[in-house]
Amino acid sequence: MTARHHQQRFESLLQQHRGIVFKVAGLYSRNVADRDDLMQEISAQLWRSFGSYDQARAKFSTWMYRIALNVAISQARRERWSEGDRFEPLEVRHLETVGGGESIAEPDERLTALYAFIGELDELNRALILLYLEDRSYGEIAEIIGISETNVATKISRIKQTLRGQMTAVEPIGA
Repeated sequence: MTARHHQQRFESLLQQHRGIVFKVAGLYSRNVADRDDLMQEISAQLWRSFGSYDQARAKFSTWMYRIALNVAISQARRERWSEGDRFEPLEVRHLETVGGGESIAEPDERLTALYAFIGELDELNRALILLYLEDRSYGEIAEIIGISETNVATKISRIKQTLRGQMTAVEPIGA
């Protein structure tokens, strides 16, 4: 494969799956500038690693999630923000930017509480819930995150149990 063909293939695959980069960067960034920097770092690492991508072993989206999440989690751990300098709470406007710009209706209190809950999760659990909400199978999540399928199921179950407890206290609008 020529270098030009290799680059074109990468650019095509990146364009097809760019939502993954937007979602991961949006979920692990404190603000727009940090998100843009993280998206650039993820894209650069994807390019550096593209030569080792083996389509026989994993779907491109699975491989891409693994790299994007590893870059985001590594960067978050490196920065280790001070206690007062936490992530910006996940809100509907973040989903508009990571979801490709589609307009989202005004959220009810339960949706706002869900975003707040996800924003407070640690890096690993945030990755798990992102992939779970993307309807990825436990097997695929395990492959991306690098933990066992049983561990994925256990962690997601615990996240859902905690979420249920928090969400029962939030009444939907108009209820």
